[in-house]
Amino acid sequence: MLLSSEKKTADMRGAYGDTLVELGRDDPRIVCVGGDTTDSLKTKKFGDKYPERMFNVGIAEANLVSVAAGLSIAGKIAFASTYAAFIPGRCVDQIRNTICYPRLNVKLVVSHGGLTVGPDGASHQQIEDIASMRVIPNMRVIVPADAIAVKHLVKIIAHTPGPFYMRLARPSSEVIYADNAGSFEIGKGNVLEDGSDATIIACGLMVGRSLEAAKELKRKGVSCRVVDMFSIKPIDSELVAKCAKETGAIATVEEHNIVGGLGGAVSEVVAETYPVPVKRVGVRDTFGESARDEEIDMLLEQYGLTATEIAKAVLEARSRSRK
Repeated sequence: MLLSSEKKTADMRGAYGDTLVELGRDDPRIVCVGGDTTDSLKTKKFGDKYPERMFNVGIAEANLVSVAAGLSIAGKIAFASTYAAFIPGRCVDQIRNTICYPRLNVKLVVSHGGLTVGPDGASHQQIEDIASMRVIPNMRVIVPADAIAVKHLVKIIAHTPGPFYMRLARPSSEVIYADNAGSFEIGKGNVLEDGSDATIIACGLMVGRSLEAAKELKRKGVSCRVVDMFSIKPIDSELVAKCAKETGAIATVEEHNIVGGLGGAVSEVVAETYPVPVKRVGVRDTFGESARDEEIDMLLEQYGLTATEIAKAVLEARSRSRK
C-alpha cells in the first residue's frame, strides 16, 4: 500500500539528516558540504557523527558548489545543502559548468523551496528553481511529497551516479506515504488515487492538497486521478500520456512559478503525445510575500494553492475536454 493509513506530520529536513547519517554509516564515501545553515538543514546530525566528512564553508554558496565538485572528483559522493534561495539562487554558473557539464557525482539537496518559508518574504521564496535546474543538461530534478519519500529518494540518488537537484519544504507536512512504501523510481510518477474523468499531477507539498481536491471532486461526482510526479526531470512521459488519453483533462499543481516548472514539463509532454486541456495551478509569475508560520495557510490561499482552487482548475480543464 502506498498511502499512509494514519494522519500525521513529519519534517522533510529531519528525514534528510537522519538518512544522511544512515548512508554515512554504510558508505565512507558520503560527504556533506554546508553553507552556514547546517542546523536548519539538519545536516549537523551528519557532522556530529562524522566530523571529518562534514565541510561548512560559510556564507559562500558558489564555493560550496565548487568544493562539492572537487570532493566528487576525489571519489566522494558529495551532498551539498543550504536554502533554495542560495542554491541554485546564487550559483547557477557553478552548477552548470562545474557539476553538470562534467557530470559529477554531486547531490544538491536544498530546503525552503516555494512560498512556505515563513517570514523571510520574497527574497527567500525560491519559486524559479525547478525551471532553472531542469533546463541544464545532465541535471535531474526531484521534489518529494513528504518525509517518507525523502528517505527513499535520498538513498536512491546517493546510489545513482551523476548530478541531482532535490527540493525540500521548510514546514512539517502531512505524511502521504506508508512507512514501508518503496515504490520510488527516478523517471517515474506514482498514481496515488485512480480516476477516469480528469488527472491531477502534483509535486511537493501540493500532493497532499491535491488528494484533498480529489475528495472534494468525488463528492461532486467527478472521478479524479492523482499522480505524485516527484521526478520532474526525467519526467514520466509514458504516464503523462496515459493520463491524458484515459482521462481527457489534466491539472498540474506546484509551489513554484507556473512558468517552466512541473506544469511546463507536463504541457510539453502532452503537446507532443496526446494533446488535451491542461490547467496549471501554481504561483502565477509573480513574487511572493512575507507570512508568519501561523499565516502560511492564508498565504497559500491568497496565491490559489488550496484544495478548493485545485478542484476548480480540474473542472475548468474538464469543461474544455473533448472526452
